[in-house]
Amino acid sequence: MIGNALILALREIRNNLMRAALTTLGIIIGVGAVIAMVTLGNGATASITNTVSSIGKNLLFVTPGTRGEGGPPTQAPAFQISDADALRREVMSLAEVVPEVDTSASAILGNRSKTTSVTGATTNWFDARSWNIVSGRRFNEAEDRTGRSVCVIGETVRHELFGAQDPIGQRIRLNKITCDVVGLLQAKGRNTFGQDQDNYVIMPIRTVQRRLIGNIYVGDIMVAVQSEAATPRAKEQINQLMRTRRHLTANQKNNFDVQDLREIGNMLSSITGVLTAFLAAIAAVSLLVGGIGIMNIMLVSVTERTREIGIRLAIGARERDVLLQFLIEAVVLSALGGIVGIILGMSGAAAGCAALNLPFVFQPGIVFIAVLFSAVVGVAFGFFPARRAARMDPIEALRHE
Repeated sequence: MIGNALILALREIRNNLMRAALTTLGIIIGVGAVIAMVTLGNGATASITNTVSSIGKNLLFVTPGTRGEGGPPTQAPAFQISDADALRREVMSLAEVVPEVDTSASAILGNRSKTTSVTGATTNWFDARSWNIVSGRRFNEAEDRTGRSVCVIGETVRHELFGAQDPIGQRIRLNKITCDVVGLLQAKGRNTFGQDQDNYVIMPIRTVQRRLIGNIYVGDIMVAVQSEAATPRAKEQINQLMRTRRHLTANQKNNFDVQDLREIGNMLSSITGVLTAFLAAIAAVSLLVGGIGIMNIMLVSVTERTREIGIRLAIGARERDVLLQFLIEAVVLSALGGIVGIILGMSGAAAGCAALNLPFVFQPGIVFIAVLFSAVVGVAFGFFPARRAARMDPIEALRHE
């Protein structure tokens, strides 16, 4: 019975191919848009996770000032290297403590130049960030303490200034100071936010303070905790120590911030998840529109085939046979639309991920849900026209012209 109904449904769709294609267009757009939005959202979430992981593991950033709700950071006294030394001495669960200062400079070699970000840090910056040196070496503690003018450059700086040449042992100019290139960082490419992670020059912090910035202040202190489990306790100890060093009384608020990189990543992932769900919900409206289109065209089909229905009922077909025929036809229409929508949605998601430089994260569950939902739409919106056809009076149907 079901096999015959399926054959009749396919025959009717073939006889009205253009109408069937236009009818399923809403389902195709809805299913394709939902799959594309969810896949792109998953790719964005994975990209954010990868970006956060590439910065380092179990990292805390201690910064002067606090960020108000929705507002800019408040002003507060800056840190100094002695604050980082105190954290290293007093908080036992810390693996690395790295004072940092950031600025920008023009890197110049001959007639070539490149505006780049310069980070001044201690030599354990490379360990805290889990960033490997692919050529040469990092600067050592002696160079760090004495403020030697040495630097480690990123791949973008190397490409712009040196081309195919080996940069190790060469000298470049950063604004007005000369710097010996001692190492080359491993290339990381662009992150989720489009920032070039290879357009960096890393130097001893005292060199940057004295010769590029002209003060002894520290922009932030990067802290690597020994384990993820120790992070909450370490954060509390850092908070207590910094309050003591900054002479804050019990009723005074912090004039510094301790930010957990993992929490920042989770927050960003949560935001992309909400946006993905919102966009998918908007796209799913097309499925409702497509269902209404199927109901509309099935009602037209019932009207056109009134005489055929009357003949079937007159020669012995039961109401449930007619009901099943039209219901299967509606389900086949929505299922075909769902299949085409899956193909277009996956293709669009793959193209979007490639264009936005996002990882393609295939989620079988969303495909299953899309197929199931399209079938449910076919049943839900095909039932009323099918029941109308099944309840026709055979005599009245045979009189229909």
